[in-house]
Amino acid sequence: MFQVRQRRSTLTSALIIFELIYHSIVHSVRSSHGNAIMSLLTNLMQMAIMVLAFYVMFSLLGLKSAALRGDFLVYIMTGIFVYMTHVKAVGAVSGAGGPTSPMMLHAPMNTIVAIASSALASLYLQILSMFVILFGYYMIGNNFTIEDPISAIGMLMLAWFTGCAVGLVLLAIKPWSPGFVQTFTLIYQRANMIASGKMFVANTLPGYMLVMFDWNPLFHIIDQSRGFAFINYNPRYTHWEYAFLIGITLIMVGLMGEFYTRRHASASWGARR
Repeated sequence: MFQVRQRRSTLTSALIIFELIYHSIVHSVRSSHGNAIMSLLTNLMQMAIMVLAFYVMFSLLGLKSAALRGDFLVYIMTGIFVYMTHVKAVGAVSGAGGPTSPMMLHAPMNTIVAIASSALASLYLQILSMFVILFGYYMIGNNFTIEDPISAIGMLMLAWFTGCAVGLVLLAIKPWSPGFVQTFTLIYQRANMIASGKMFVANTLPGYMLVMFDWNPLFHIIDQSRGFAFINYNPRYTHWEYAFLIGITLIMVGLMGEFYTRRHASASWGARR
């Protein structure tokens, strides 16, 4: 009944939040499997299978010659890694605990911590899986070279950022229409299998096809990442700044929507689902 409030400094409060985010990240990583190693292996296998499937498909269709001059598997992996990082971030953030989640009843847990931990857990799994695959590919004798690795990693981070932005907007809508968000998330992830442009490069597309993909920020990010990965490819029709501005805009919209939803959240919403 009676509680004594303790005054905390800004540094102490920040450390408490960081510790809470850390434990929430561990919980998010283990959400698909009780063992964190198995969660990593599952994600690693998903990436490896997708890379292998696209390699076989390109080989059977005779499209390897249409790729960039350079390591063909690196060409495939630049598209797969960026795509997976983006769609996984969308799924992780849109599936984070909202204002009506039972976890929000436990102080000092809040929606910002839930969103941050889900997003960082997704990024951790994708980056670790990517480095394991690249290290294994390099060690078996394929001494590939990434022309500008820092900028290429920057494009991966931008794909994660825009994925978090899309997921945040969906998270704000989710308490109002959970069925729509679930369906839209699935359609968005599947549509980007083609709309992301990971199977071709923008410079080779005719104008009438370019306008079909130019709206998609992920299309710009993947094409720019290949420009940083290959010395002989210079993207002419894509711009990473476009994707960054779209991400900033969606983050602002998502934060406003999440704040509005949190203010009007009702515990009875959970009973309707």
